[in-house]
Amino acid sequence: MTLARVTARVPAKINLSLSVGPLRPDGFHELVTLYQAIALFDDVTVTLKPKDERSTVEVTGEYATSVPLDESNLAYRAAMRVLEAYEDDSAFAISIRKSIPVAAGLAGGSADAAGALLAMDTLLGGQLGKNELHLLAAELGSDVPFALIGNIALGRGRGEEITPALSRGEFHWVLGISNQGLSTPAVYKESDRLREGMIVSSPRISEKLMHALLSGEPEELGKNLSNDLAPAALSLRPGLRLVLDIAAEYAALGAIVSGSGPTIAILARDEEHSLDIAVALTASGVVNNVARALGPVAGARIIESK
Repeated sequence: MTLARVTARVPAKINLSLSVGPLRPDGFHELVTLYQAIALFDDVTVTLKPKDERSTVEVTGEYATSVPLDESNLAYRAAMRVLEAYEDDSAFAISIRKSIPVAAGLAGGSADAAGALLAMDTLLGGQLGKNELHLLAAELGSDVPFALIGNIALGRGRGEEITPALSRGEFHWVLGISNQGLSTPAVYKESDRLREGMIVSSPRISEKLMHALLSGEPEELGKNLSNDLAPAALSLRPGLRLVLDIAAEYAALGAIVSGSGPTIAILARDEEHSLDIAVALTASGVVNNVARALGPVAGARIIESK
């Protein structure tokens, strides 16, 4: 059967740990990070169009306003990479229903790119395979490969070298989301400024954190969350400390800046505790939006084919 339209559902991510090493000659930093995919999703629909038409992108949803609709859109670039791999000159329409905030440290743009890769490959026959899709994903961005596989994984290099990690149980997260995003390059630049003159060691992951995941104990996980970019994000956005204060006041198991921020991921004991924290954050007015999400969840998957 020839398909004309495919929809992929893709998750947001948080970084349970983000260890940032020295600046590399290529301008990137050597990283070791532990990703977890959480149940906050974008839906990416790709529709094939006649070759003489123009390829387009449309975005709907709460966080649609700041997403580019031209060729700079990461999902657009992902779809083009797949077409090039197939040596196909078809046009396409991409429609993104956006529930993952933009510039929030949750890899929403990377998730959309992963969804476009999977959807376009499925439309064209699904011949690329996991390895080739991973290579295309790594070319598009550091977080795109993880969005393809989801669950929990170690990321090395720029974050694009992915190794799945073992974990037990589910974890209840509360996300404090700001409408004012943070630029990832700006956060790294601020981090370099704050660490100027310091000896920066090679990045690593805590063994205690890995044991906490294997045991499925949220209390131990909360104690071992870490992010080397947190000081930079808090320097650029001091108000984020108020979110951390509320998390501590309501006895959260842990709280962390996700990625380059500004989203704060707060670990709760259970669903009831997560609701209490979410209500407190909402009432405080220190963030624009609050979401609750379980993790880990699977990566990009097809939810509709026609």
